[in-house]
Amino acid sequence: MKVNAEMEQQSEAIVKFDNVVKRFGNFTAVEKADFEIGRGEFLAIMGSSGCGKTTTLRMLAGLEDPTEGAIYLDGEKVNGKATWDRDTPMVWQSLALFPFLTVQENVEFALKMRGVGKEERRQRAEKWLEKMQITEFANRNINQLSGGQKQRVALARALVTEPKILLLDEPLSALDAHLKVRMQAVLSNLQKDLGITFVYVTHSMSEAFSMADRVVIMSRGQIEQIGTPEEIYREPYNRFVAEFLGSANIFDSVITGPSGSDGWKVDFEGGETSLSKDELPNAVQGQAVTFIVSAENMQLSAPDSGQPGILASVAGEEFIGGTAMVFLETETGHELKVQKSHDELSLLNLHAGSKVIVHWAPESCHILPGENL
Repeated sequence: MKVNAEMEQQSEAIVKFDNVVKRFGNFTAVEKADFEIGRGEFLAIMGSSGCGKTTTLRMLAGLEDPTEGAIYLDGEKVNGKATWDRDTPMVWQSLALFPFLTVQENVEFALKMRGVGKEERRQRAEKWLEKMQITEFANRNINQLSGGQKQRVALARALVTEPKILLLDEPLSALDAHLKVRMQAVLSNLQKDLGITFVYVTHSMSEAFSMADRVVIMSRGQIEQIGTPEEIYREPYNRFVAEFLGSANIFDSVITGPSGSDGWKVDFEGGETSLSKDELPNAVQGQAVTFIVSAENMQLSAPDSGQPGILASVAGEEFIGGTAMVFLETETGHELKVQKSHDELSLLNLHAGSKVIVHWAPESCHILPGENL
């Protein structure tokens, strides 16, 4: 597992997972989670369904207790500590708002449970209704609100107690695409303004990468990588992370010899390229190496251009706004992805079945450390 230690040391840790394991019977949901969350940090935990991300969040909230290991909140071990004693409110995927209460009453609820007086409850609730720009809906029934308005009520209800940390379990999953983008901006700006630690669980890379300071990638209960969005995107640690991100071409290759004084020449399906010795200083001839090239770093040329590379056929094309993703298949059935602007692609006049040469610069290659230890 790759952890960016520098980021963890930049701020005081408010949360620490110390080799935490969670089992349900014979099933291990979380395996040896060992990481810290900085005070005031926006941390996203992401992965596919069943990877352990929500279980990790639930253990921090006190809804589940670790089978092994310890969780520390502000330096205090909280194993076995009740949820209501942790001050870790959660915004749920379902929002869990009370339909029989007004917006104002929903926001006041947590304060009422804490015994806060009526007048103080009103004032604090009004403050957060104003912050979330929903004052005009204070006396409305929850069922009269739109999805985005309900999200703001849920946030106001969680933040009215002014906690040090806020937990969010896929809170945007039920929203339409345009509302998700708007709420991402709301959440990101709110977190920066308040300086509160946010721990955000999602399966969406766009949500995690657009908002979080750091991202935790999980698979089958294990942490695969922790880093900034840019680090994870540009330097995935292993094959799982590269495949999960979905934008990288993965190559299994073999070192055939030195390339100059500072590189290795590698042979892979249908071609060869060079890799830096800095990444594999102790490699030897004949060693297997796995590396990736991002889709945007792949180049296309006409088959009669004389450009060395891999011959492939166009299998399809996906429109993604200002660019397009071209899906290719080599003569041996290997699938490749190339992302280019529409202007670049128009020059090649591509269509299904077109032949192209795929190539890239050696510096565009990234060796997967977790696959080449």
